[in-house]
Amino acid sequence: MAFSGGAKRSIGIICSRMRSAHHGYSTIAVKRNCSGTIVDDFQFKMGFSGLFLRRYSAASSSDQMDLIKQLRERTSAPIKDVKSALVDCNWDIDAAQKELRKRGVYLASKKSSRAATEGLLALAQDDTKTAIIELNCETDFVARNDIFQYMALSLAKLALSAEGSSQQVAEAFPVTLEYLESLKLNLNHPKLCGEKSVQEAVVELAAMMGENVKLRRGSALSKTSPGVISTYLHSSPQSGLGRMAGILSLQVENPDADLAALQRVGSELAMHVVASKPLFLSKELVSSDALDNEREILRSQAEASGKPKMAIEKMVEGRIRKYLEEVVLLEQKYVLDDTVNVKTVLDNLSKEVGSPVKIESFFRLAVGEGIERPGSESEGAKFIGHEVGFEFKVQLCGESVSDPT
Repeated sequence: MAFSGGAKRSIGIICSRMRSAHHGYSTIAVKRNCSGTIVDDFQFKMGFSGLFLRRYSAASSSDQMDLIKQLRERTSAPIKDVKSALVDCNWDIDAAQKELRKRGVYLASKKSSRAATEGLLALAQDDTKTAIIELNCETDFVARNDIFQYMALSLAKLALSAEGSSQQVAEAFPVTLEYLESLKLNLNHPKLCGEKSVQEAVVELAAMMGENVKLRRGSALSKTSPGVISTYLHSSPQSGLGRMAGILSLQVENPDADLAALQRVGSELAMHVVASKPLFLSKELVSSDALDNEREILRSQAEASGKPKMAIEKMVEGRIRKYLEEVVLLEQKYVLDDTVNVKTVLDNLSKEVGSPVKIESFFRLAVGEGIERPGSESEGAKFIGHEVGFEFKVQLCGESVSDPT
């Protein structure tokens, strides 16, 4: 027999009668006075029958639904977990919110070994510096969540303002994860607020999202010479966020040159980097190992045709020239006008601003690159001339452009 909020007789009367009865009872575990709001795990027996009483609540069904709705809005936790926490905390919404956070940290730690190959790149910049971070999750559904996007932008802004991000160097330098995770982050989102360390904030976000969430990498850069550093973000849900990034640094000799023209063309060239995936800036920077490997592959393919050796060598050199046009930025056909190459675009820009303009550095970045995906191969990171893990060996700053597609 079970009693609930719909019982006709009050719990106090039932308990009173039970105490005065001559029947024995096996166990009584009462957390509050029997006439109080909650009675937990009350078990007794009367003669041949056993009676069990668990969690009587004076809160009405409408009040309970309202508390579930409020806690759901506060935490974005699944309804099942929200209700369970409220029941365990006697419908105390503040205690239930604290309990959900405790459970979330535990569940987040259990999910930390799962592959997180989705997510977003977030970029922040001011007049002299730029910072970019990658925040990963397991599914693109979470990446579209406004809390996840808010966190990514907050982390990029923190990396921009971090101590040491103003180093005057020609190349980008990484902001180490250990340093970044130890910094304090001041959050002001309706569902994620307060001051906490980056590590704590990411764990709390993972608990809210129900997925493994990781801050994977970050970098900061400063402008060192006249010119601009332009960025282009592809698949951008909002300004400063994207799944792919093209970053390109343009240098101009005359410090009084028209920077607006540089920013315009720089943004277009950054988009070209995303679309055309160059590996090297110029032919001179193509490593001898890369050329030797390509020649070996092309020669093996040509020999299979059965043509004379002299013809094979001509075929190989012709294909090498085509290979360079595909992987060298300055030799590539311009994505916005395939009648010219990138080198010609720079020559035209130099004439427009009245001063020589050159590309100092560039790179292309994509979410999840280099991470082993179950059942598929990642594209891998591509850098200019050299590749050092995931450290950014370039400079980026200037105007940011986002593509909403």
